[in-house]
Amino acid sequence: QETKFGEMSHSHDCGGHHHHEQHDHAVSWSLYKKIDLYKVQCMNESEDGSGKEVFKAWEQRLDKSKFVESDCDEELLFYVPFTGDVKLKALRVTGGENGQHPMELRLYKNRPPMGFDELSSEADQVIQLSIDPNGEVEYPVKWACD
Repeated sequence: QETKFGEMSHSHDCGGHHHHEQHDHAVSWSLYKKIDLYKVQCMNESEDGSGKEVFKAWEQRLDKSKFVESDCDEELLFYVPFTGDVKLKALRVTGGENGQHPMELRLYKNRPPMGFDELSSEADQVIQLSIDPNGEVEYPVKWACD
């Protein structure tokens, strides 16, 4: 399956009331190892290859030394292929400092790599993002129930 994302770090987290429980679930359900990082594409990145670096293992999610910035405007376009079938249930977006954080994320499910000209088609889901420098807010993905 292929999904396009905006700037983000992601995990599938079943939640929990105890912090240790939440961490255990996030690590065990993380889709990080299912991302085909070699084939990830990011358009509009100011530094080639930096888009691939925002997808991180749970333990490295707060490492701000690896990030992506847009080169000419405020939009980035990611193509994120997986190594097999996955069921993306939720994601987290870790923003930068000083307001450097995406405000909206448009998701496109099971589509080939797209260019900015093809973004006129309706997204499968649009998520309004909160400023979240620590990636604590979890955004449910609607097609998890499909």
